[in-house]
Amino acid sequence: MAEVTLTINGRNYGISCEDGQEQRVIDLGQYVDNRIGEIARAGAASNESHLLVLAGLVLADEIFELREGGAVTAPAANGYSAEDEKAIAESIDYLAERINAIAGRIQKA
Repeated sequence: MAEVTLTINGRNYGISCEDGQEQRVIDLGQYVDNRIGEIARAGAASNESHLLVLAGLVLADEIFELREGGAVTAPAANGYSAEDEKAIAESIDYLAERINAIAGRIQKA
């Protein structure tokens, strides 16, 4: 089992992944960080928990669009094959669940 460190919204997270999947997880983390940055720059969130929830919703919306056969306008989705988009959507879904769990823990604190 490999481990990579992702920086999302200025914080580092150690993420375990299958051997050989390190670069994919890094790419996904960068995608999530970029989407969070876009939301933060838009001023849509009132605090970090709110930002993470909004990011989770945006990512979930992208997944739903892909599942429904729609076009995702997010920059990283362009140019990928349908198989790649499905794998990315599954990975984003997993990361969105983790983000929501983190946001839940932050809200409780």
